[in-house]
Amino acid sequence: MRGAAMSTSGQHTRFAPDRGLTGRMVATMFVIGLLYVGFTGVLIVLLRGAWPIIVLISGGLFVAQFWFSDKITERAMGAHEVTPEQYPQLHGTIDRLCALADMPKPRVAVSQNDMPNAFATGRKPEKSVVCVTTGLLRRLEPEELEGVLAHELSHVAHRDVAVMTVAGFLGVLAGAMTRMAMYSGLMGGNRNSNDQNAAIAMLIIPLVSMVVYVISFLLTRLLSRYRELAADRAAAQLTGRPSALASALTKVTGQIAAIPTRDLRQAQPYNAFYFAPALSAREAAGQLLSTHPSLEKRLEQLARISTDLNR
Repeated sequence: MRGAAMSTSGQHTRFAPDRGLTGRMVATMFVIGLLYVGFTGVLIVLLRGAWPIIVLISGGLFVAQFWFSDKITERAMGAHEVTPEQYPQLHGTIDRLCALADMPKPRVAVSQNDMPNAFATGRKPEKSVVCVTTGLLRRLEPEELEGVLAHELSHVAHRDVAVMTVAGFLGVLAGAMTRMAMYSGLMGGNRNSNDQNAAIAMLIIPLVSMVVYVISFLLTRLLSRYRELAADRAAAQLTGRPSALASALTKVTGQIAAIPTRDLRQAQPYNAFYFAPALSAREAAGQLLSTHPSLEKRLEQLARISTDLNR
């Protein structure tokens, strides 16, 4: 309890700090935020008569996303909070890891899904949730489960879950704002504009929106791949058992490839949150812009950490 209170008051956890991850998160949020502000400015300039609606939409949706993103993600991924009486081993493992990492315990949830996977979400450690699927609990040994949970807890401790949620949403928000602003500005509130100005606006706005989305997409993919490697490193160093995490990673990736394609497609929109992406073996091999680094790269890193720890 004392360790949890210290962490809540602003002390760093015992997860290894990652300056590379912190720098990438700051840079990603700065660039995407700059794009978002610039995009909003373009809409205001081109659709002068609709600027109150544009400001209201952009501000309102951003605030709603920041405050309710964790709840939205939990519901979309079927997470249901569970008690220590329902899942004593799961809670016990998270209790030990949180004590070891000196961090507040997140809410614990389970998703009734045969796909073996796990994820964490929440805008700050005190409001976070760590969720595992029933498929993961059924397939992993206790030490493998510990490695996966340590990986997810490191996402919470490093706060990269919140950054990924907000960063990924801004690109989608740009597209939504485009549709709403063009409808309100061109179809209703901007009728006094001449046809030439309207035509220019209808050409420029979708183009700028597309650029914002593409840049946001690329930046979040780069950050996502790095943060997965960072979480693997932090989990292996905290538990001191990189081989258990490597075993879990190999087992989960292999089992996911055997899940029916229809179920994988339903889970793919949330790949950035998962411990391992919901992809078939053929899809994983061709993912140049994947949310996760390749299995080989993750296993190589864990092998290096294991060698270092043995020394």
